[in-house]
Amino acid sequence: MDVAALFVETDGAYFGVPGVHPWDEPRDARTYSGPHPVVAHPPCQRWGRYWHGAPNKPHQFRLGEDGGCFAAALTAVRNYGGVIEHPADSHAWAWFGLRKPPKSGRWVRADLLGGWTCYVEQGHYGHMARKGTWLYACGTDLPELRWGRSPQRIHPRALELHGYEKARRIGMMAMVGGKDKTRIRDATPPEFRDVLLAIARSAGTPINKELDL
Repeated sequence: MDVAALFVETDGAYFGVPGVHPWDEPRDARTYSGPHPVVAHPPCQRWGRYWHGAPNKPHQFRLGEDGGCFAAALTAVRNYGGVIEHPADSHAWAWFGLRKPPKSGRWVRADLLGGWTCYVEQGHYGHMARKGTWLYACGTDLPELRWGRSPQRIHPRALELHGYEKARRIGMMAMVGGKDKTRIRDATPPEFRDVLLAIARSAGTPINKELDL
């Protein structure tokens, strides 16, 4: 089954994958109108911890002002089946009336419109950081994922400079510099991309009601 990958990076992980139709910023995924199920990565800047702006320049922005991207992703997933990926603790869940998933991991009902949600860490799937993530799926299979905390990774240079405790606290991404830091942090590992594509390709599969215990 073909899949539309919405709000993805130009020439990123979803480009060149057979059966995947990537919608990057120039193509404007807000205009997507089917027919394929979707994997959606709506921008998270206005939904995260610093939705208001950088710590040294707060209150530059208003919560949720993402140009309608998350709303469009939610509509597409509900209409055509698929899955949304967003950072854990995203304010979008509360804004759109979605239930927050338990951090221990498992699928739970997100709403009364057929949506399900879970917490998973991309560190289990090849990301250099733990990268806690919330998923919202609708009209798809709900696979068992690698629940719980992913392994703690410590940057050797941070360990050399700061010692174990600080190196553990600041994490791997603190030692990544340069203009590509945001791209590296936001990138979807190929293994996790394939998990999301498999969920989308299962659109139409009957949902196991026993999951919502």
